[in-house]
Amino acid sequence: MYLRKIVLAIALIGLVVSGVVVYKIYNAIFAPNTAFANEQAFIYIPTGASFNVVEKELEPLLKDLNSFVAVAKRKGYVSNIKAGKYALKHGMSNNDIVNTLRSGNMPVRVSFNNQETLARLAGRISTQIEADSVALLEVFRDTAFLKENGFTTQTALGMYLPNSYEFFWNTSAAQFRDRMLVEYERFWTPERVQKAEALKMTPMQVISLASIVQKETAKVDERPRVAGVYLNRIRTNMLLQADPTVIYAIKEKTGNYDTVIKRVLFKDLEIDSPYNTYKYAGVPPGPIAMPDISSIEAVLTPEKHDYYYFVADVKNFGYHMFAKNLAQHNANRQHYIQWVNRQNIRR
Repeated sequence: MYLRKIVLAIALIGLVVSGVVVYKIYNAIFAPNTAFANEQAFIYIPTGASFNVVEKELEPLLKDLNSFVAVAKRKGYVSNIKAGKYALKHGMSNNDIVNTLRSGNMPVRVSFNNQETLARLAGRISTQIEADSVALLEVFRDTAFLKENGFTTQTALGMYLPNSYEFFWNTSAAQFRDRMLVEYERFWTPERVQKAEALKMTPMQVISLASIVQKETAKVDERPRVAGVYLNRIRTNMLLQADPTVIYAIKEKTGNYDTVIKRVLFKDLEIDSPYNTYKYAGVPPGPIAMPDISSIEAVLTPEKHDYYYFVADVKNFGYHMFAKNLAQHNANRQHYIQWVNRQNIRR
């Protein structure tokens, strides 16, 4: 009888101990283990990261890091770490977290617009994906890639069309560049190519002219009219004489793209640069900035008119006064010069 009681007691203790163990295991795997109050928190796991890196990223977000480590080891995650951006939701269990880190790499929206140089584009992109600006600039300038795909160092910027795109955060520099080539080729549909050919221009010449239109007016509704002016000039073998190209020539010559020039002087018109459209006919050898798609479309579908000149409209800021002949333009220009002088803008 006494022995039976001992056996029963041992059995009961065993059941309690087993129950406690099972409870702890269950809690370790399935109980909530997040320490943040927000609805979700994001972590970024770099390419080639070790499990120690993952631990450091997760430590401030979890109530119990040790229980997560135990579950991660049990599920084989420590030897199968995947780079990317991951969203942890409030109240997630260790099991949920491991599953998310295994297959929940989420895309990010990458946006850029109107960059003047490849270096600035690289800097902008590096704030949105894992690739750093040095790696990005290196692949942007890769001469073998440029030659293979019909670009030069002068036209390379034109391959990147301003927009918002979806990428994974851990996209490499080369992957980003290659995707932008795909987007460029997708943009130039047979219909757009035909429009360019009707203008007797290549797609890159269209982009170069669009970059001038972009710099001339911030008003989207005015861009087809400005594009029409420049196309009228090209058709009649006139020089484009676009001030933004002179400003770009100065920046390109000095290497200082932070230079602020509000007024182009007569001496500036003498700068010897293929970008100076006061000296060299036709469009520049490459874009002077990254044009919006609206500027490209403005060149492809310009307004039909007889204007050959335009100058800033000081009574309707942001827009321009257009003229069909030089006499009319000089009268319009005089109003602008008087306004500039009153503002004491010297440079």
